[in-house]
Amino acid sequence: MSEKIPSQSTMIDLLGQPLFEVWQKLCVVIDEKYEMERLWNADGKNWIYEYKYRRGGKTLCSLYAKDNLIGFMIIFGKNKREKLEEIRDTLSDAVCRRYDEAKTYRDGKWVMFEPTDTSEFDDYMKLLAVKRKPNRK
Repeated sequence: MSEKIPSQSTMIDLLGQPLFEVWQKLCVVIDEKYEMERLWNADGKNWIYEYKYRRGGKTLCSLYAKDNLIGFMIIFGKNKREKLEEIRDTLSDAVCRRYDEAKTYRDGKWVMFEPTDTSEFDDYMKLLAVKRKPNRK
């Protein structure tokens, strides 16, 4: 885990103001539904920062940042993939396509989104609800 949490100005310099606002809004949407531990990491070769939502030793999702790019990842185990199929018809074509194209590993299907605006946030929250029921009203 990273000891140094990036400042707001560091994140704006990295992402640019418009993407930083998308990052902030995504965090707000998640925070409204989930009471979680939040952890910062310096994430090595692919991303500069990782911001993880965890509870009880299990990760709900992770946000990633690098030059002018946000990543938003959810990993679905086998049982959760079956549950996702039940709500698939409520998701946008773009979100379904990204899910279908994601690689499945031994420990789950790793789905990475690269949001540039807030248009898919409702779908992201549906996906998170499949993974874990919201624990805030």
